Amino acid sequence: MSKRSIQVLLIVFVVLCIDQVLKIWVKTHMEYGEEFTLLGFHWARIHFVENEGMAFGLSLGNELGKLALSVFRLVAVGFLIYIIHSLVKIKETFGVILSFSLILAGALGNILDSAFYGLIFSPTPYHGGVATMFPEGGGYAPFLYGKVVDMLYFPMIDTTLPSWLPIWGGQRFEFFRPVFNISDAAISSGVISLLLFNRRIFKSKQTAPPTEESTAITPEDTIQPNS
Repeated sequence: MSKRSIQVLLIVFVVLCIDQVLKIWVKTHMEYGEEFTLLGFHWARIHFVENEGMAFGLSLGNELGKLALSVFRLVAVGFLIYIIHSLVKIKETFGVILSFSLILAGALGNILDSAFYGLIFSPTPYHGGVATMFPEGGGYAPFLYGKVVDMLYFPMIDTTLPSWLPIWGGQRFEFFRPVFNISDAAISSGVISLLLFNRRIFKSKQTAPPTEESTAITPEDTIQPNS
């Protein structure tokens, strides 16, 4: 196994461990909607919610949408593994491989939630109490129908817009509003890193201009006059 392959495995393993340990702790120790601040900062919080959809609480709606999203995640993971394997094979830079490894780790983290959390956890009580891991009566949902656990909440700006502002005047404005998890953060970090620092991988190779030697006319290419 090459050095790059080991680096990919370590990145994915570390991100998955942090992601899953935090999710399991939150789900088994916090009530739904409960929160506490981090390091005393009011804008940095652990806030427990669950969602049935995509990153940052987005959703595709019904049961069919949930299944479609889970299947899409599995296909995306397979595609990411193929891309990373190709990048390792051509000895791509560590920065590019790190970015794709973070995206892969994030995708795997949310897949674990949707694939297995419904099987190994009891339903999260919405009116007090916490979920139980490996309950006697079984989990709350079949394979691929589990809910994704979110807990990172950073409302850095929470204010009321001035009344003179058109349309939104007097309304509450909050930034950053979505609640997300370590997997979402890994995916976002990987994508942003690719867009900001590794854009060259999205550019098609330019056709090299013909050299002077390639365009030179050789004696064999000249048309011989009829004798």
